[in-house]
Amino acid sequence: MAHVIDFKEAGFDSVLDELEWRGLISQSTDRDRLAEALNGEPITYYCGFDPTAASLHIGNLVQLINMRHLQLAGHHPIALVGGATGLIGDPRQSGERTLNPKDVVAGWADRLKKQIGGILETEGSNPVRFVSNYDWTASMNVIDFLRDVGKNFRMGTMLAKDTVARRLNSEEGISFTEFSYQVLQGNDFLHLFDEYHCVLEIGGSDQWGNLTSGLDLIHKVRGVDVNVFTSPIITDAQGKKFGKSEGNAVWLDGTMLSPYKFYQFWLNVSDEDAKRYIKIFTLLDRETIDALIAEHDAAPHLRVLQKRLAEEITCMIHSREEYEKAVEASAILFGGATSEALHRLDEQTLLQVFEGVPQYRVARTELAAGIPFVDLCAEKSDIFASKGECRKLVQGGGVSLNKEKLADAMRPVTDADLIAGKYLLVQRGKKNYYLVIAE
Repeated sequence: MAHVIDFKEAGFDSVLDELEWRGLISQSTDRDRLAEALNGEPITYYCGFDPTAASLHIGNLVQLINMRHLQLAGHHPIALVGGATGLIGDPRQSGERTLNPKDVVAGWADRLKKQIGGILETEGSNPVRFVSNYDWTASMNVIDFLRDVGKNFRMGTMLAKDTVARRLNSEEGISFTEFSYQVLQGNDFLHLFDEYHCVLEIGGSDQWGNLTSGLDLIHKVRGVDVNVFTSPIITDAQGKKFGKSEGNAVWLDGTMLSPYKFYQFWLNVSDEDAKRYIKIFTLLDRETIDALIAEHDAAPHLRVLQKRLAEEITCMIHSREEYEKAVEASAILFGGATSEALHRLDEQTLLQVFEGVPQYRVARTELAAGIPFVDLCAEKSDIFASKGECRKLVQGGGVSLNKEKLADAMRPVTDADLIAGKYLLVQRGKKNYYLVIAE
C-alpha cells in the first residue's frame, strides 16, 4: 500500500522524523534500525490497551495518536485489547491492583474497542485489526506456559525492570501475579510476530520494560530483531502523571468526564503545556502549528493556542456538536450567552458550569402559584440582605434571572422559569451567581 502522506511536502523526511518533532517518542530501539523499518515497505505494529477501567484516558490517547500517524503513513495497526492481561493488570508504581471480575473486564474491553475505533480507521484499505490476548492465552495450561514461554526469561533481567525493582524495595512488595505480567506481554508480541509478522510495539515510557521483554523473546526464539518505542508520560503542571492510578485521569468517555469538563481541561492548560500538547494530541500539520504558536506568542492573553487545542481534541474525542455545546456552556459564565442557551443545558452540564456556587431550595408548590422575585431572593433565601437592597440593584440593572435582566423586582417567578425542570439561576453583578433548586 502506498503511503498516504507526502512527508517532504509536510516538512519531514519520514513519519519517524514527524513523531520526533511532535515529541511523541521518548525511548526506542536502535534509531537507524527503526527508521529503516518505518521508511521501507509498510510494516505491522501494535499497541496494547488493558481494560482495567471502563474508559481510556489521555495517557492512552497519546498511543492512539501515535498509531494514527503510523496508520496515515501506510503502516498496518493492531490494537490489542487485553482480555487476558486486563484480568491481571500491569504492576503499578505502588500498591497491588484490585482484580476485577471476568464479566466486568469483558464489558470494559468492548467499550475500549469503540473508543479506539473512534480514532483509528476501522474500514477501507488499511483498517485497524482488533485482537484479544485472551484468545491465545486462555488455552495455555500452566505447564505449557512455563516450558514454552517462562523458560526464555531470566530472573535477573526481570527483577531489574524499573517498576518491579521499585515495588520490590517498597513495603507492599509485588505479587507473583503482577510480576508475571511482563512474561505475558512478551508472549503477546511473539504471538503477533508469528501470526501477523508484527515487528513493532509501542507504548508509554513506563512500559519500556514490558515492551523490551517481547523484543528479547522474539530475538531469542526466532533470531529476529524487531523494534519498540515509547512515548513520554503526560504530566500536570506539578509533574504528576495523569492516570487512573493517580486519581486524576482525564477520561475519554463522556459519561465519566463530560464533554464540557473535557473541553475545560484543555482550555485551561498553561501556555507552555499548550505548545507541547498541540503537537502531541492533534493531527494539525507543522505549518498550522507553527503559525498558531506564533499567533499565540504575539498575544498570549487571547489564548489562541488553548482554544484551538480544546477545539481539536474535543471534536476528535466527542463531536463537533459536543464541542459547540461546551463553548456555549463556557460562555454562560463569561458573558455573551443568551437565556435560550442556558435553557438548552442539560442538568449535568448546568451543575458542572456552576459547581461551587451557593445553592438555595424552594418548594415547587410555591412556584406553581408564583413568587415575586424580591420575596424569592430576600425571604426564601439570603441572596439579598433585604428587599430594599434587591429593589435597588434591580432598578440599577445589575440583576438577572436565567440570564435575562430584571426590570421589576416584583416579577413573579413560576415553574415555567425552571431550567431543566428544576433550577433557577440568579446573577448579581458580573460574577456572583446563585442556584435556586425547586423541590
